[in-house]
Amino acid sequence: MLFSRSSKSLSISAFSLVLILSACGSSKYAATEKIYKEKAKDFSKIINTTPPIGQLYDSLGATNQEWVGSVNFGIRKPNFVVIHHTAQDSLAQTIKTFFSTKAGTSAHYVISRDGKVVHMVNDYLRANHAGVSKWGKDTDLNSSSIGIELDNNGLTDPWPDAQINSLLKLLATLKKTYGIPTANFIGHADIAPKRKNDPKNFPWKKLADKGFGYWYDDVLKNPPVDFNTEMALKYIGYDTSNLPAAITAFKIHFIQSDITPTLTPVDVLVLYNVYTKY
Repeated sequence: MLFSRSSKSLSISAFSLVLILSACGSSKYAATEKIYKEKAKDFSKIINTTPPIGQLYDSLGATNQEWVGSVNFGIRKPNFVVIHHTAQDSLAQTIKTFFSTKAGTSAHYVISRDGKVVHMVNDYLRANHAGVSKWGKDTDLNSSSIGIELDNNGLTDPWPDAQINSLLKLLATLKKTYGIPTANFIGHADIAPKRKNDPKNFPWKKLADKGFGYWYDDVLKNPPVDFNTEMALKYIGYDTSNLPAAITAFKIHFIQSDITPTLTPVDVLVLYNVYTKY
């Protein structure tokens, strides 16, 4: 949703319509919904401040600066979707964690094992799900992505059909709404090698078959003799500053049966095939 009006017509109420979203209407979460709305209202006030707070500088001199609002601007447009597993035991436990200011973490969506989708942060706002991360040249994935947490303990839990089906429907909506490229549906492990391993044993192929991320073909061709595996990983998006960690992250996503930090001949075939899709 883009705005192209004069700055005088941008009222707080107009921005509030965009920024304030009640994810749950029940009284069970009334207290946290109130906090959410208050924080969103504070952000809308910041956006509506003319001139923007902190964007005119005293060093220029009071008579040598001016605010003139352009009519051509918009708000945050997510360009990635990052998928996580919660590493917790229930949807309720994850929601409770996302209510904790001490934990300081959140995601835009949480999907339970039974397929229930809980929307917790407005898509246009920045959730705290990616942490220290990097994908390509992007070092602030919190600002450029939508985070989706899947209710899964990361150890023995399967991926139920109900949960994956809800995820696929959500991804289809997000891709259409924000024009998110096929390549930009990734996992937490992809953007945070060594530090994270989620989502683990995840059905990425099922997502790729629907246009959310890439997967390798059934028939794999040999790469050229000068194929550089490190450069291929980097081209896909992996942070190769710690190459073994990048290899492990790649294998968590595409190999899964073996996540040792060494590329086998088969791994190289898979890497080359995936690389050619980018």
